[in-house]
Amino acid sequence: MKFESDKIYHVYNQGNNHEVLFLTDDDYKYFQSLFTSYVLPHCEVLGWCLMPNHFHFQLYVDDRCLEIKKQGALFIDPVTNGFRKLLSAYSHAFNKRHNRSGALFRPKTKAKCLSDMDSSNAPFSLGDFYSNYFFYIHQNPVKDSLVKNAGDWKWSSSNFYFGKVKDQWCNKELAVKYCSYNLT
Repeated sequence: MKFESDKIYHVYNQGNNHEVLFLTDDDYKYFQSLFTSYVLPHCEVLGWCLMPNHFHFQLYVDDRCLEIKKQGALFIDPVTNGFRKLLSAYSHAFNKRHNRSGALFRPKTKAKCLSDMDSSNAPFSLGDFYSNYFFYIHQNPVKDSLVKNAGDWKWSSSNFYFGKVKDQWCNKELAVKYCSYNLT
């Protein structure tokens, strides 16, 4: 992954061999606390969803990603490094907690730059494109028949956008700015 300033990304990964990543509420909560420590200081969150065997984040990356640091033999941006630390720390704790070993996540976390998508020949705007990903992320629990309504899944930002909870991560102003739908 390599992040560039002033762009929106869809970041996602899943359990290795489709394994479950979150077995208990404590697993979800621990992942959230690690995300808050390792990733959140380096970007803005538009939307997110943690599923039993995968996760999604829609992020706006700003100039904070320009602070390249040396990590071993690599030079890495802080968002990439944050996800690296998050997945490593979570995997270690999950393996210990659930008496397992080996890789928990697929080897490469994907980061699709939505800002670089060419919508010039598409029948929709870039804002619609951002919105489609935004709603795709929040509809995952419905699609997988975990809940009937996106707002009923407690491990996503849909609760925040439906006004059910106060979200500590999402930047609603940026979500409204970049998505063509009215989220209020």
